[in-house]
Amino acid sequence: MTLLRLNSVSRRFGGVVAVDSVGFSIESGEIVGLMGANGAGKTTLFSLIAGNLRPTAGEILLDDRRIDRLRPDQISGLGVARTFQIVRPFAGLTVLENVAIGALFGSSREKSVTRANADARAVLEEVGLADRAEDYANALNLSGRKRLEIARALATKPEFVVLDEPTSMLDPSARAEILELLQDIQKELGTAFIFISHDLTSVAKISHRIAIMYLGHIVEHAPTDIIMHSQRHPYSRALLSAVLFPDPARPPDPYVIEGEIPTAINPKPECPLYGRCPIREDACRSAVPPMVEVEPDHFSACRRWRDVAASTQA
Repeated sequence: MTLLRLNSVSRRFGGVVAVDSVGFSIESGEIVGLMGANGAGKTTLFSLIAGNLRPTAGEILLDDRRIDRLRPDQISGLGVARTFQIVRPFAGLTVLENVAIGALFGSSREKSVTRANADARAVLEEVGLADRAEDYANALNLSGRKRLEIARALATKPEFVVLDEPTSMLDPSARAEILELLQDIQKELGTAFIFISHDLTSVAKISHRIAIMYLGHIVEHAPTDIIMHSQRHPYSRALLSAVLFPDPARPPDPYVIEGEIPTAINPKPECPLYGRCPIREDACRSAVPPMVEVEPDHFSACRRWRDVAASTQA
């Protein structure tokens, strides 16, 4: 069942195009990784899905209902499927109180404080914070605060949660613990996640599918294994080659993206990668290339995806 669908969603801030004609969906129980460099538009897209921003164009459907004109509290009250913005814990409250607030006020039904506390304790058990319930939030280390943020998002037993950089600034062992926690939650509760990050390793470890953003556009998306080994867009190829094959003795990959990222102010009606693309051609300047299904369940926004495929297989 499709929980969330974005249809040609765009967001402008004056002349700045932060998100441009983005479309994708997430299915029940699925983890979709959304990655890209700083400035790709990930955080803006997160805010649009969470209801903190409204799109300039396009529509966002949650369980087949339009949510792009609703407030965050209205979204959380839909009942069938909910999105939650991951917020910083309140330092002046205990760990239990932080989660109980989400259980009490984020629910679509009336709930007593006693029931909210009981639900909060159950969630804290799930995220490994049951023994810290009476501690103040500011007494937790960074990994603990990340767990608390996840607990607050899970307080109303949502079908769908948006995670924005949940593993950022964590050391490798803590990062691995958080990723394992999210995978366990997905398996046990069937919760669907959008996992937004610039960390390819974390995204690849946890996601069923990956979407790659560049300058406000999703340029490629496919199941994780395909994205990791069979890219069909030059930006994806360059991005993954830089991360997966950092050996200085290795010959340089022909798909190297050089030059400055172009401005997002009043962008030209051309491929957003045109000025930096190693395989660009004149036709790439005529319009923004559409996202097409180049292979089953594999989508790319590049006219020359076959050339990228041939190079990847070489």
